[in-house]
Amino acid sequence: MAKKKKNNTKKVYILYTKVLTCFERHPAKLFNHKQIAAKLSLQSEEEKKEVIKILNVLSSEEKIEETQRGKFRYISRANIVEGKIEITSRGTGYVIVDEFDEDVQISQSLTGKALHGDTVLVELLPQRAKLKTQGRVLKIIERNATRFVGIVQKTNDYAFVVPDNNKIHIDFFLSKGKLKGVRNNQKVVIELTDWPNDAKNPTAKIIDILGDAGNNEVEMHSIVHEFGFEINFPEEVMTESLKLPDEISQAEISKRKDFRKTTTFTIDPLDAKDFDDAISFKKLDKDIVEIGVHIADVSHYVKPDSALDKEAMERGTSIYLVDRTIPMLPERISNELCSLRPNEEKLTFSAVFQMNAEAQILNFWFGKGIIYSQKRYTYEEAQDCIENQSGFHSEELTVLNNLAKILKDKRLKNGAISFETEEVRFNLDPRGKPISVYTKVRKDAHKLIEEFMLLANKNIAKHVKTRLKEEQAIAFRVHEPPIYEKLQPFAQMAKKFGYNLNLDDPKGLAHSLNKMLEKIEEKPEASILQPMAIRSMEKAYYTSKKCHHFGLAFDHYCHFTSPIRRYPDLITHRLLFDYINGISKTDIETLENACVEASKNEIRANDAQRASVKYKQTEYLSDMIGEAFEGTISGVTEWGIYVEINENKCEGMVRLKDMKGDFFEYFEEGFYVEGKRSKQRYMLGDDIWIRVKKTNLIKRTIDFEIID
Repeated sequence: MAKKKKNNTKKVYILYTKVLTCFERHPAKLFNHKQIAAKLSLQSEEEKKEVIKILNVLSSEEKIEETQRGKFRYISRANIVEGKIEITSRGTGYVIVDEFDEDVQISQSLTGKALHGDTVLVELLPQRAKLKTQGRVLKIIERNATRFVGIVQKTNDYAFVVPDNNKIHIDFFLSKGKLKGVRNNQKVVIELTDWPNDAKNPTAKIIDILGDAGNNEVEMHSIVHEFGFEINFPEEVMTESLKLPDEISQAEISKRKDFRKTTTFTIDPLDAKDFDDAISFKKLDKDIVEIGVHIADVSHYVKPDSALDKEAMERGTSIYLVDRTIPMLPERISNELCSLRPNEEKLTFSAVFQMNAEAQILNFWFGKGIIYSQKRYTYEEAQDCIENQSGFHSEELTVLNNLAKILKDKRLKNGAISFETEEVRFNLDPRGKPISVYTKVRKDAHKLIEEFMLLANKNIAKHVKTRLKEEQAIAFRVHEPPIYEKLQPFAQMAKKFGYNLNLDDPKGLAHSLNKMLEKIEEKPEASILQPMAIRSMEKAYYTSKKCHHFGLAFDHYCHFTSPIRRYPDLITHRLLFDYINGISKTDIETLENACVEASKNEIRANDAQRASVKYKQTEYLSDMIGEAFEGTISGVTEWGIYVEINENKCEGMVRLKDMKGDFFEYFEEGFYVEGKRSKQRYMLGDDIWIRVKKTNLIKRTIDFEIID
């Protein structure tokens, strides 16, 4: 009996080899099980049934793929790569492959069942002259998301959900039994349930009905859900936060450095609800001062592996939308226990510097402390003290401001880049509707706080890297030098405005970039060149392994100053406390995994914030259809030109297909579009008059038309 079974296994293996060989010899051909059987001259029904099983095995082993129902094709491993796919609103995919200098382009018809952000297996197609590397999606390795937000389009007994995110280029099908009483044009959260091989659309089920599209609350909640964040905290997290004690015990105070009698204050935005950093000031000598950077000691309240900690790690960061904040931690912690409110004793993790008048550090200490803030300043109030040399802490603020300017000058001389980004803000009516748009102006008071936070972050990271053991680390904040190829288009555009960038080395680039940024500060091209410069840089991220920060020109840098709203800062606090208390080893693998997740969450949070700004800009211009504005061309693409309105910074598009009187072509290298007959050019940076043509609140898009 055993011998018979062994012989049968051998026969199956031989047949498996023959079937695979058949595909290998005809790599471009499709075969079904009948064609394979005929090719191999198989006669018995038993052998034909075995072929079906072998085809399924080969498919699961990714040696062949089912491209049509029941039809398979060979997968050539030499031309297979793995990467993350990014899909444009027009449906074209670009797969980012670590080993390649350029992305692999996937036409809309070859993206298969991939959705934006998925990790995919891609087959490279034969290279064609002067074209980007092309490919087609073979398999989804990992979905980036399975939950989506969209608007219901209902028809009789079924419906489709059109995703809010225009990079999700397919609608989701809801069958009769999955409608849950939802009405037409309502916003819903759905979960992808299946995408059969022979189906054009994926199927989904409703997770939550958010409400009617266009309602401010519904739209803001939609954005949070769209990017995978939760608004409400789980019950066990809230319960845990409510159990935390209000009182600070004498035993706890005795373990800490006491700063309660030292002059201490906070400086924050007018509408700030939590105050996670404070500055203390003490004059030690004629030219020597002691400056403390005191950070809320979140780690005292949020313990590892607690429900609070797990939720904070899951969220990774607080999310700042136009009209609300989705906090990383419950208000009990962020707005009460860990908020450094005036006239209250608060626990801190502090970094204290003794400095001379030249901002040289003479001594540095960090550890746990307790403070008593005497005053809460808004940025405007602190600025008034500095400018008018009057007020309760005007002397301290003046000294701090002078030191901050010296610190900044040192950074810039060392190769830091002086980016001054414009932050768009809205004045909202009681219903959340925007009634005006303005840009936030950063003055000395903002920069003062920023410089001392940078100082603390830098010196904490430096201490860990240079003084502690090799097996110790924290969540370093890394910003790598820009990639030469990504800088080229920006350098070309800068040259068109008369600015030459030094691309030979990172320090030379930084100096030439700062020189340009200084010259364009009050010029129209600033709105073009500065954002373009930022986009050409690499994105900062968290890691346990590296520590250089190109943009700040710091050899060592971490995030220590905002544990209320950033999980990596909380990690840093815990590890520092361990090192102070003699725990000498770090679980590097766990730390690195936490850094990777924190970096992903940061990107999602920034995307959510941008989406909320775009929604409010669209809403603001929805009442201005037909109105004319002067703007600047802020982007040029193959499908249209982006224009930013000068007075309110709202950005929309003039679509090439809507440009009348000529056929306009896109010239990538020149950053312009040109009329084929008239030779009329519209170039990046040009001033232009436009009229608001239409807006789409659901897609958050604004369309303009050119006024001659």
